[in-house]
Amino acid sequence: QVQLVDSGGGLVQAGGSLRLSCTASGSIFGISANGWYRQAPGNQRELVAQIISGGSTNYADSVKGRFTISRDNAKNTVYLQMNSLKPEDTAVYYCNVVRYSREYWGQGTQVTVSS
Repeated sequence: QVQLVDSGGGLVQAGGSLRLSCTASGSIFGISANGWYRQAPGNQRELVAQIISGGSTNYADSVKGRFTISRDNAKNTVYLQMNSLKPEDTAVYYCNVVRYSREYWGQGTQVTVSS
């Protein structure tokens, strides 16, 4: 089992920045990917950014150039630096890990961007 605690959300004006954090505990050996997803009201959950165990990353087109995912292995923590935030980035953001083909989720953190 993997436990995830995500945090860092809040209310910010358009153009502002936030940094989300996700700390993993439990059986963390064998995690192959860490990611951030988001879900806005009425929408499906979508992938925002992902970092694979080898270090490669991929991003949703809508956040490329604005968001950066990174990982601190010593702290078992993954970050999502979000810059130039837009109102359409408003959503609940969920941390995700994949371990031996099983997915685990954080509890979610609300990000609200005002115009």
